[in-house]
Amino acid sequence: MAEITASMVKELREATGLGMMECKKALVETNGDFKAAEELMRIKSGAKASKAASRVTAEGVIGSYLAADGKIGAVAEVNCETDFVAKNDDFMAFAKNVAETVAKNNPADVDALMALPIANGSGTVEETRKALVMKLGENLTVRRFERYTTTTGKLSTYLHGNKIGVMVNFTGGDEAMGKDIAMHIAASKPKSVDASGVNPEDIATERRIAIEKAKESGKPEAMLEKIAEGTVQKFLKEVTLLGQVFVKAEDGKQTIEQLLKSKGASVTAFQMFIVGEGIEKKVEDYAAEVAATVAAAKKG
Repeated sequence: MAEITASMVKELREATGLGMMECKKALVETNGDFKAAEELMRIKSGAKASKAASRVTAEGVIGSYLAADGKIGAVAEVNCETDFVAKNDDFMAFAKNVAETVAKNNPADVDALMALPIANGSGTVEETRKALVMKLGENLTVRRFERYTTTTGKLSTYLHGNKIGVMVNFTGGDEAMGKDIAMHIAASKPKSVDASGVNPEDIATERRIAIEKAKESGKPEAMLEKIAEGTVQKFLKEVTLLGQVFVKAEDGKQTIEQLLKSKGASVTAFQMFIVGEGIEKKVEDYAAEVAATVAAAKKG
């Protein structure tokens, strides 16, 4: 039997939003398997989805660049240690220049990007980063980027508080529509344009959970597949751009697919970056640190 620690219970509670005792019981039943415990809790409690993906756990900003003709664009995530530095004008300018460097040079990866001359400055991206580290007193990193180019369509970018960055590749429609779509993505956070872009494992998980929940509630065996299919279709509407209800829909019902159809438009692809997504930030417990220091001093 795996040891179930307090930190494991705390992590599962943060991921699901459910009670401590429920989380501990689920971890015991699954022998400490975090993913299995999370799935078990969704089956038993009806929890809609994990909250972990929405947690922002590192500081920084998203920089963006869009060429004047709307044919080339880029978004880039640049991280720092504190929110104070994330609001610094020089840091924000660096992120913006990194995105422009990406757009104009099409580097293969972050290492290649760091060796390039930075846009609107002197020296390479790496040399500029090091100079900023010295100036601001914090470690700074360029984490990731995405670049789009189009010959037949248009690009649109949107930044929400510099913490969420979206770039959309679309055809038809106008600039205002492109911006609306980008804003919708930032608000609703779809996983893909349509069902073809959803991870098959995620679909299989939703189907499996639906079947187990139906069994738990006593539904007849003959109904299980139909119930599961309905759940999967609902899930796909929630996580695909085309299936989501447009955040600015006047009737509260119009989907993105319907909006695009009314404009004779389509979305080819989109990229969304959320600052710190997937990064666990160390939480400093200063009270505990001081207490430990005092205790050590007494022993000495």
